[in-house]
Amino acid sequence: MAGAKKVGVGHIFLPNDLQIKIDNIITKLNISAAELSSKTSESFKNIDEVLNTVLVILGWVLVTCTFITSGVFLLVHNVVGDTCVAMDEWVARPHTHTALGDLIPCVNAATANESLSRSKEVTFELIQVVNEVILNVSNANFPSRIFNPPLSYNQSGPPMPILCNPYKPDLTDRKCRPGEVNFDDASTVWKRFVCNTKVVAGNEICSSVGRITPNMFNEMTGATNKSQGLYLYVPFLFKIADCTVARETLGSISSDYCPGVELHSKTIVLGLVVVSTTMMLSIIFWMILAKQRKHRRYSKKYTNQEGPLMAGYKL
Repeated sequence: MAGAKKVGVGHIFLPNDLQIKIDNIITKLNISAAELSSKTSESFKNIDEVLNTVLVILGWVLVTCTFITSGVFLLVHNVVGDTCVAMDEWVARPHTHTALGDLIPCVNAATANESLSRSKEVTFELIQVVNEVILNVSNANFPSRIFNPPLSYNQSGPPMPILCNPYKPDLTDRKCRPGEVNFDDASTVWKRFVCNTKVVAGNEICSSVGRITPNMFNEMTGATNKSQGLYLYVPFLFKIADCTVARETLGSISSDYCPGVELHSKTIVLGLVVVSTTMMLSIIFWMILAKQRKHRRYSKKYTNQEGPLMAGYKL
């Protein structure tokens, strides 16, 4: 518009009133442009300050969280390392005073061995009692005219198999022989030899073919169950008492998991330290950059404000 105002053909120019209108609209446009520029600069300044503040706060929060996480992992690493060392010491010397020795008390070896020996002896004797009854009473064939409870109660039929004794008289391990029944099958096999009974003169006698009465069957299976319990569970309890199970478990954990946990925990701690350091340096550089940008903006503004005055002074 400013250029069109001065355009003329020969000595003919735009009307004066139109030129005045052009001047007015140019003035208004300049005022609007200046106001828009001022508001834009102010908005940019506010957004830049808010963004810088948010980024700085967010950065410090991330750095703080990273350092806290690093500290937690470092604590876990130290705890895991100390625990693994304590487990190794206890596995090597379970009966000496170690860090885990006070937490996991163990029965001394002499007491534990004596307990195991007594349990084997009881198991052996219980089975001997059952087998003696089977061999000397249940499987005995007394003349029919002889009635002498509890040895003779009219037992008859094929002989009962005896119970397999897992121990020899010296309490060493023994294998079952053919014709012997084991703990699991004893009650099922013996049940086929139970006879029907009747009471004669206050005594229970067989009224059908069979080698044992129901009462004898219950007593024999009860003794067998007690023997089976001692045979199966006492050795395991012995291992618990003398800490064999705990020693094997902790030794397995120490050898299988401790090296990997220590290695990975060190790697995680190192990575967190690197991330924390990187974030902290990034925030510092960001603050320096923001300060330099602000300084350049103020310098540019000051130069723009001083320029026209100096020019007017020279003119």
